[in-house]
Amino acid sequence: MIVRTVSEIDKHLATIELSTKHAIQALAALTSPADALRQMKFGKTGRHPIEDRALNVVEQINQTFSYLVALNAAKWLLEAHPDAGGFSLAPGAHASQRLDIMSIEPDLVGGEAFAATSPQSNRKLDKDLKRLAGDPARHRYAFFYSPGYDPGRHPQLEKVEGVQVRCVDI
Repeated sequence: MIVRTVSEIDKHLATIELSTKHAIQALAALTSPADALRQMKFGKTGRHPIEDRALNVVEQINQTFSYLVALNAAKWLLEAHPDAGGFSLAPGAHASQRLDIMSIEPDLVGGEAFAATSPQSNRKLDKDLKRLAGDPARHRYAFFYSPGYDPGRHPQLEKVEGVQVRCVDI
């Protein structure tokens, strides 16, 4: 996904809202709590947050928050790096591009993005910092969302020279 303007980002955020609404409505129609849990884990009750296709709700939750972090990071990046030409976003899809967020201008900006209960959960921040440490992008960022962290830069979490760690508001 390529985003060049805040209005493009806002359209993707609206799509996420509709996908979420669809899943909530489908779950509300279920009458058995056991069936609801089964559908959340194994059924195709959910929707991909951006693409028009079915998913299980657990995967929808994971992907939704990955997209929310990446899209909100891109909003900040568009302002911070207007010379980037926009951004290619592929949160969690490392096979499709080397980082979750990459500037259209080659090797100008690169970033990783995740949502977790804590930046230390499953060593996710450490893994992203390690990935970013060897990346050739001139400006490198690890973006995250975790409850209890204020939006903005968190230098106390920066363990790799030249990589900023920033919490986004979702």
